[in-house]
Amino acid sequence: QVQLVESGGGLVQAGGSLRLSCAASGRTYRNYALGWFRQAPEKEREFVACFSWIGGTTYYADSVKGRFTISIDNAKNTMYLQMDSLKSDDTAVYYCAAREGSSASDVPERYDYWGQGTQVTVSS
Repeated sequence: QVQLVESGGGLVQAGGSLRLSCAASGRTYRNYALGWFRQAPEKEREFVACFSWIGGTTYYADSVKGRFTISIDNAKNTMYLQMDSLKSDDTAVYYCAAREGSSASDVPERYDYWGQGTQVTVSS
């Protein structure tokens, strides 16, 4: 199993930046495909970005493409989500997730492990 802990959320003005971290303990990240999801109040959890060890490929939701960047620090067993040009629509609780195997997915139900979430609030 792997345990995931997010950090880095907070309050930021529109146009600003935040970097979220997701630290893994237990098994190494290389055993899992990885993803970021978010959930705003009264909305369903939605895909943000994911990382596949197959070719080191990243995928992004259209709503964040060009503004968010996912990265992995293997030495620290930590995944990051750099969020730039933030908008009020980005306000949500952000979750990192891990899925057994190497194929990433944009479907939250396909992930096996989840962090506790970190709040991101963007003021306009």
